[in-house]
Amino acid sequence: MDGLLEGKETEKRKWIYPLIRKGKLYKWRSWISYAYLILFFTGPLIRIKGQPLLMLNFIDRQFVILGQVFWPQDIFLFVLATLVFVVCVVLFTIAFGRIFCGWICPQTIFMEMFFRKIEVWIEGDANKQKKLDAGPWNKEKIWKKTAKHLLFVIFSFLIANTFLAYLVGSQTLFKIIREPVELHWSGFLSIWIFTVVFYLVYSQVRELVCTVICPYGRLQGVLLDQDTLVVAYDEVRGEPRGKLSRTIEPVNTKGDCVDCGLCVSVCPTGIDIRQGTQMECINCTACIDVCNEVMEKIHKPLNLIGFYSENMIHKQQKPSFTGRMAGYSGIIVVLITVLSYFIFSRGDMDITVMRSAGMLYQEQKGGFISNIYNAEIINKSNLDKNITLQTADPAIGIRYIQAPGKVAAGGSVKTVFFLLVPSRQIHAPKTDIKINLVVNKKVIKTVSTTFVGPLND
Repeated sequence: MDGLLEGKETEKRKWIYPLIRKGKLYKWRSWISYAYLILFFTGPLIRIKGQPLLMLNFIDRQFVILGQVFWPQDIFLFVLATLVFVVCVVLFTIAFGRIFCGWICPQTIFMEMFFRKIEVWIEGDANKQKKLDAGPWNKEKIWKKTAKHLLFVIFSFLIANTFLAYLVGSQTLFKIIREPVELHWSGFLSIWIFTVVFYLVYSQVRELVCTVICPYGRLQGVLLDQDTLVVAYDEVRGEPRGKLSRTIEPVNTKGDCVDCGLCVSVCPTGIDIRQGTQMECINCTACIDVCNEVMEKIHKPLNLIGFYSENMIHKQQKPSFTGRMAGYSGIIVVLITVLSYFIFSRGDMDITVMRSAGMLYQEQKGGFISNIYNAEIINKSNLDKNITLQTADPAIGIRYIQAPGKVAAGGSVKTVFFLLVPSRQIHAPKTDIKINLVVNKKVIKTVSTTFVGPLND
């Protein structure tokens, strides 16, 4: 545990200097982080059918996901998608613990696979960083600290710009960059606020995001069970710990753990995995890599630390797909199926037609019977639409009291109109009438409404 929490300290916090060991799993994490970073920085520039890959514009209440535009009228889709996401998180936590945090979470990827590498490149490994922080402010310390924090600010600025592009769109971001500051004060201030936040997170807050701020670590405490696969120390095989002996002992009473403390030294949250599953563990697998490195050197079997469940360690059970996991999987399949149906059946335009309550039919000139209706038309696309209403039966006319006209992108309009039905076509107190919503001479949607009239003999 020599490398655990040494170095600069404050009243309530000890600075962590994790060692970097580039084992097999670390290399896999690196490749995943490279793919993630490429997607993150290029995402705002990728367009599908003229729309961004992803944009969450809360100010204008416009959301684009995979090129599909969503408006506040689609709130039920967001509720359903959130429900699917929550159930997926629960299932994966039950099955694999906090693996999302160590392999996919943006905080971990930026901190461990981006900013940490910059820090090691400039200041050296953990031991050199501790020595530098403990030493006096000489020329070496000044230029290294200056260079590191300058790069931290630059990359925080790039992340802030990219993050803002996901909120307002890349085209709006380019306007903020190109045009005078006084035209975009809010955008300019947002960029620098985000820059400061990201800089402080990755230069000062660091692992506290995972161990203190993020609620997911506490959530997993109520989700894990004895069949959950987590990064764990095989205490049955490893205990009792002991240093390697140069002499040959007649009876080997020691476990495979040589108590080198490297599993603690590489941990980015500063825990000892040998003390069991802990809230702070993010399943980053750094301890697996370094332990396997030691096991190779002393010619012991690998994976003294590995992906294990409690039952695998103590009962020698194989990983199993439990009924609890199967239940959650079934729920996820149902929710994703329902969500996919609503998304793919969703049109760009929607209309609701209702006959005015409490109004009787009216007799009109020319042998027509009329009812009055209210309709609301919603435009879910990103373009303005000129719309009209037509009846499926050309003999039935529409007379507007309030014409719909143009519907703005993401907006809605209300219209009031009479339906005029020839009295000779009325053969029942209630008749179903089909109304077409027409955009550019094309029928977009057809809805049915009820027409009330006299009963003709």
